Amino acid sequence: MRIDLVTIIVEDYDAAIAFFVGALGFELAEDSPSRTNDGRPKRWVVVRPPGGGTGILLARAVGGLQAAAVGDQAAGRVGFFLRVDDFEAAHHRMADAGVEFVKAPRTEPYGRVAVFLDIAGNRWDLLGPPP
Repeated sequence: MRIDLVTIIVEDYDAAIAFFVGALGFELAEDSPSRTNDGRPKRWVVVRPPGGGTGILLARAVGGLQAAAVGDQAAGRVGFFLRVDDFEAAHHRMADAGVEFVKAPRTEPYGRVAVFLDIAGNRWDLLGPPP
């Protein structure tokens, strides 16, 4: 058993793809036309870290309730965690790509960590091994 997908609600598919693929280095696993439960057109957009693993379904917000959740899916807490083998290289690459870090890198007993915002404004931990 494994978790295959988690959803992040976004304002725009293409901007979200550009962020996850361009800035974070994910792979675009799928971008297919689809339909909502009531028949309106939408897209099925999945990005994954290189090499697979749990993917992220990028879902465009529809309606007021979903729009209100954009950027606040974890109620202001860090809700997503991106583990990398080379923390310093990933941090520099992401910062150079315009990713907004809201907490500077620090060392914790479990490794290196810095908090960043995704395209929607959700908080993520960038995690690496201890130095």
